[in-house]
Formats: sequence, structure tokens, C-alpha cells
Amino acid sequence: MNLGQVISRNAEARTPTDLSPRGLVSRQPIFSGNRDVVGYELLFKAGWHSCFFPESPDANEQAWIDCLHTGIETLTAKRLAFIKSTREDLVTKIVTALPVKTTVLEVPPSSGSNGDDELVAVCTELREMGYLFALDDFLPGTATTPLLQIAGYVKVNLRSTDPAIRREVKRITRGTKAILVSTMVEDHLEFAMARAEGFELFQGRFFRNPMLIADRAVPPSRMAYLRLMMELARNPINLDEVMRIVQSEPTLCYRLLVMANSPLWGVRSEVTSPRHALNLIGENRFRTLVSVATSCVLGQSQPSALISLSLKRAHFGEILAPIVNQNPSEQFMLGLLSLLDAMLETPMEPLLKTLSLRPEAKAALMGESSPVGVLLGLIQSLESGDWESCVTTARTLGISEEQLAGAYIESMKWATQAVASS
Repeated sequence: MNLGQVISRNAEARTPTDLSPRGLVSRQPIFSGNRDVVGYELLFKAGWHSCFFPESPDANEQAWIDCLHTGIETLTAKRLAFIKSTREDLVTKIVTALPVKTTVLEVPPSSGSNGDDELVAVCTELREMGYLFALDDFLPGTATTPLLQIAGYVKVNLRSTDPAIRREVKRITRGTKAILVSTMVEDHLEFAMARAEGFELFQGRFFRNPMLIADRAVPPSRMAYLRLMMELARNPINLDEVMRIVQSEPTLCYRLLVMANSPLWGVRSEVTSPRHALNLIGENRFRTLVSVATSCVLGQSQPSALISLSLKRAHFGEILAPIVNQNPSEQFMLGLLSLLDAMLETPMEPLLKTLSLRPEAKAALMGESSPVGVLLGLIQSLESGDWESCVTTARTLGISEEQLAGAYIESMKWATQAVASS
């Protein structure tokens, strides 16, 4: 039975109300040298059981089924999807259920052995069908070396290789069509080093780990937005002061109106002013609208993935807050502010002194243990693919697998739409 038949069988067995994701999925962006997102590596776990026991073929199959039910375009915002593939996935051609034009099949070193002619033949056939390949954790002389001639991408772990090995990889890929991808790029210095070594694409946490300047003050052009964040964090909110700041900043006011008139906010008549938006969508949604617009302006010099990530964290916390007896507005703001240091390239501690947040929330944003920060910690575990920590935390909080997976995917979709509407 091929994957397409399995998907049909599973879809028939599930009721229309039971089509929420059963497994966990996360994504990690892959950037160009200009820090534009060219694709995402998708990480899967098929469910609670597989987080604690070795992955079985059935579990891997179920993870892909849930991925296809969700829609790969939803998970990757219509960009390339890099998906790890075992030897069995390739040889049985189960991967052919994935879309040809946007799928990059990642082949890890353990997928075959030296002289594995069957694997080479199957991958060649799949390449002729249009599938792209990435050789994951590539090292010269390993089992996947024979696939270099058909590989579109060669991924090299920056932290587990030395410069001599990386130079050798560059030498043996010269003359092929393979694009070099540096993985585990964790800070901006490593990003600069990988670029200097000739890598063209980059994967890692460098984009959300700010290059901080300890004594750097917030640029004057950003102070008004920071004051607005402070007002938005107050409870109750001072709408008159929020309106005054918004109307005094033409760039922010314009962006807010563009967003308010997008389908995301469901407004049927044209929004002509911030006050008009408030009257149409109400106080709570207006606070969210202004928060998103402000975040987009604050992070406009940073990769769009950074803004999207902060918005995803914000909506994720907002969705799950009622389950863990937290305030949805506070959880939204917590997620939104969690990358403020990266957006402004300024340490978090002095930034927090300007914001009217309660001590527990400030502690969470500083990475300290706090009940207010459990949902932020949960989504950070999801982002890293730390499944065991993620599952343990979710169980402790009384969050089901379906609720967790659904909240993550919904927040991802919402953040993508929000950035697109801005």
C-alpha cells in the first residue's frame, strides 16, 4: 500500500470533526545571504508515544499523513519544504505522495552504505520525476557521496566540522549544481563566517539571537513605538494615549490602516482611521491590531521570519491561555515581546524597564522560571524540536496533543497572514 492509499484509508476512518493534527510538527527557516527565507525544514513527531520510544515506520507514516492533511503549503508559506527521508521512505517511494515542485528530500548519512546501488538508482529516478535532494550532515567520503551529482543542496553542520573539512566539501561540490547550506548557525558571527566561507544558505537560530550592543540606547526613531508597547501592556489600556501615539506616527498609522483593511480582521467596510478601526472591531482586537502593526514597524530592518516568529508566539499563547488559567492578552503580549531584544539589537533588561509589565512577566522574558512564562517555554521547545520537553510540559499543564498541535498550526497560519497583510 502506498502513502496515497494510506492517506485515503485514514481519512475515511476519521470523522470530519476528527481531522485535527494528531502529531507534532515544527519548522525551522532556511535563509539566503540576505536573510530572506527560502524554505523551511519540517520536523515531525507522530504523537505522544513516539516522543518516548524509537520512531517506527508506522509512526513516520502517520506524521506525514498529518502533514499532508494540514497542507505543506500552510506549513511553509508556499516556500520549499525540506523533509528528512529514511532509506525506506526513498526505496519504497512513499515520498512520492509529497508535492514535486516544493519538496526537498533530505538524505542523512545513515540512509545507506557505501556502494548502495539501489539507493542511488531510486534517488536518480526520483530526481528525474522532479524531486530535489539535500544531503544532510554531509561529510566527504560518506555513504551519500555518490548522490552529489543529483543533489540540489549539501548541508554541512557548522559546529561539528572544522574549516578544513568545509573547504574539502566546497572543493568536491565544485562543478556540481549543489547549493551549500550551513546548518547550526547560532549567532551573527557564525553567520558572517559561513558567508565568508562560501555558503549560500543558512539554517540556525542566528536570526533570533541578537547581536547586542551592551550600552546601546534605543534609537530615537523607535522610542515612540516602545512607548506604544508600554501603553499596550497596561491593564486597563489607556485608549486615548494609544490613539494619540498612533496618530502622531504616520508610518505606523498607514501600516495599521493597511492591515485593518485586510481579510485577516474580517472588517466588511473600508477602515478610514484608527478610531474607525476601534469602533468596528472592538477594544480587544484593536489592541491586537496595534500590537501587530507596531511589531512589524519595530522589526522592519530585521528578517521577516523574526516578526513572524514573535507573532506566532503571541497567538499561540493567546490560544492556550484559557486552558492554563492565564490571561490571553498578557500571553499575547509576552510572545510579542519575547524577541524585542533581537528586533532592536538591545539587551532585554533595559528594555523591560520601560514596559509596564508585572514582575512575573518580566522574569519570563528574561528567561527565568515563572508560571506566566510556561506557554512561552512550551512553544520554544516546539520551535527547537525538543519533543520530550514539549510533551512533558504539555501533559503537566493539561494540554492535549490535539490542542498543542492545533494551536501551533493555527498560530503559524495567523502569523503568516498577519505579516502578509502588513
